[in-house]
Formats: sequence, C-alpha cells, structure tokens
Amino acid sequence: MSDGTTRITRATRAGLAWDQQHHSVVPPIYLSSTYTWQSLGESSGHEYSRSSNPTRSILADAIADLEGGAGAEITSSGMAAITTVIHAYAPQGSVVAIPHDCYGGTWRLFHALADKGQFEVEYVDFGDPVAVAALWARRPSLVLLESPSNPLLRIIDLAGTIDAAHAVGAVVVVDNTFLSPALQRPIGLGADIVVHSTTKFLNGHSDVVGGAVVGATAEIATQLKWWANCLGTPGGAFDSYLTLRGLRTLGVRMRAHCDNAQELAEILAQHPAVKATHYPGLSDHPGHDLAKRQQDGFGGMLSFELADLSAAKRCLKGLTCFSLAESLGGVESLICHPASMTHAAMPPDVQAAAGITEGMLRVAVGIEQIDDLVADLRAGLDRAMRV
Repeated sequence: MSDGTTRITRATRAGLAWDQQHHSVVPPIYLSSTYTWQSLGESSGHEYSRSSNPTRSILADAIADLEGGAGAEITSSGMAAITTVIHAYAPQGSVVAIPHDCYGGTWRLFHALADKGQFEVEYVDFGDPVAVAALWARRPSLVLLESPSNPLLRIIDLAGTIDAAHAVGAVVVVDNTFLSPALQRPIGLGADIVVHSTTKFLNGHSDVVGGAVVGATAEIATQLKWWANCLGTPGGAFDSYLTLRGLRTLGVRMRAHCDNAQELAEILAQHPAVKATHYPGLSDHPGHDLAKRQQDGFGGMLSFELADLSAAKRCLKGLTCFSLAESLGGVESLICHPASMTHAAMPPDVQAAAGITEGMLRVAVGIEQIDDLVADLRAGLDRAMRV
C-alpha cells in the first residue's frame, strides 16, 4: 500500500491479496499451533503461535500502521494489553499513575497490584494542575492516560501532559479505545505506547474479546512482544481474523457513531430530566475546543446524569433500541449504569471522587437509524421524570 493512502483506506485493505499460494483476496486463518523449521537452527518465520502467528501478525501490522507505531502485539483482551505494559514498564517499587476516573477494570488491576506491593499507584485528576504537579514531583516510571475518560468523557491535553511526563522520565501509555486511530493517534502526540481493547470499535461487532498494544519505537515494540510471549497474553488466530474483518469498516462505522452520538447528546442536553450531559461534541463541554484540536471527531460514547438511581431505572425499563449491557464500540447501541456495572470495582468514595453518580448512565451509541434511537431515548427520559 502506498504511503500516500489515507488511514481509512489502509484499514479497509489491510492484508488483502496477501496470500501468494492460492491468491485469495481475504487472507486465510492460520489455526496451527506450531510451524515447521526449514532446518535445524533456521526458523521459517513462525515457530509457535503464542510467539507469533501469521493471522495475528497481519492484524498487528495493520493496527501499528493506523496508530503510527513501529510495531504491535495483539493480546487476548484489553486488560491483557495493560498487563503486558505493566510487566514491561512498571518496575518493582516504582511509582505509577493512572487517571482517578479511568475504566473500572483498569483501576481494579492497578489497585490490586499496588496492594500486593508491586508498585505505588497515584490516582490523578489530570485536569487539575496542582495534582499533576504533585505527581511529577514523585517522578513516576509509568503514566497511563485516558482521553476521553471513561465514563465522564473528560479531555486532557495529551501532548502537553506527555511532554511533562517525559521530562521526569516516565513512559507514557494512552488508552485509545474510546476513539480508535480513526479519530485520534496518541503516538503522533508523543505517547510511547497505545493500548486498545480491540473488543470495542476496532472489531466493531461485539463478537470478539481482544486487545492490542502498540509501541512508538522498534525498541518498545520488541520489549512489549517479548513480555507478551513470556506472559502468554497474545490473542488467538480466529479472534484476530474476526477483528481484521471488523477493522475494514472502521471508517464508515466511526462516522455513523459520531453523527448519532452528536444528535443524541444535543437532545439529552435540552431534556428537563437530565442534570448533566457529558459529550465533547457539545460546545459547552469543558474539553470541546481541546478535543477539536487533538481529535478528528468526538466519538460514539457519551454519558448523562439523571436525578437518582430510581430515575435511571425508570429510564432503562422499556428501552428497545438500547441493550442494557457492558462494553461498547459495536454496531448496536448499548447503555449501562457505570456505578453498578463497568465501575463496580471502585468503592463508593472512589466513584464519588471520580464524579460517577448513582443516576449516571453511559451510552455506547450504535449505527442504527437515528430517528429510532431518538424516539426510544426520549421515551426513556420521559419515564425518568415520572414519580
């Protein structure tokens, strides 16, 4: 593929016409667990599928290309990707930092490892200059960032934060799951590593659990691949095949997600049942201007707050175009209650500090006909107002 092609075209054509034996347009799935050597001491390129697999390599190369990285590894889940990063770049006894309002599974993993004494973890509001300055004084070895954050869609200045972290010697990881490389490319803003739950927008069909970790340099990519092989975190061939299939429609899907989310957010922002709407595409969102500068779109995720848990339950009961479920990024619209679902691992005081309320609902906006989504959500909001 020519370097002059766009990322979306490269995503659509990733791996096509790769097969030189039978000349299939779509590359085959290599399910073999092991591969023959050409001779003693001379590998044929793949040896054992935990270490490398042709199908997984095509997907890894495609994601690395889209993110602007030097190399990538496909893992069995997004949490496996983060686990690989931790083992590679969070030394015993070091200080690591994560957002105070990050994904609940990320919080749970770092909190559990800190409790075991592997490292000290700082939970940081990266929008608070005083808190960030205090973090730099501690000289963390690893800094994990989310922008937009999950579930409050907060935006941080990635380039500025990454530069400051590098100045104190930190390795910087950005979770780009919410936007995908179609809308944001953190390596271009200075990040050392990008992680994904490929389960979400990259696959796009809610039928695969997977992850990816992308290194900005060949040295970082090699280190990540070594640790993935050592830990046993790489994903399987069939999951890689399905994710590659999903990746081909990333561009058109993300446009539809963004368009639908923008319209729903504007309706939510005007409805009397809604106390607050969190979506960077709204002009009064605190991160709106920054998101316009560092993103190519506002994404398909939003959250909103109703009066209380009872109102949230009334809103949810009767929805037909939104499935009450965790996860995000599929073609179908999902809605969840972060406090009791995606962020249930966080104790109530931690949720409160992050801004997660009992009346908050998070929406992964799908690509259904917008009129259907609007009608269904309006009916739910009207139910939320009934006492």
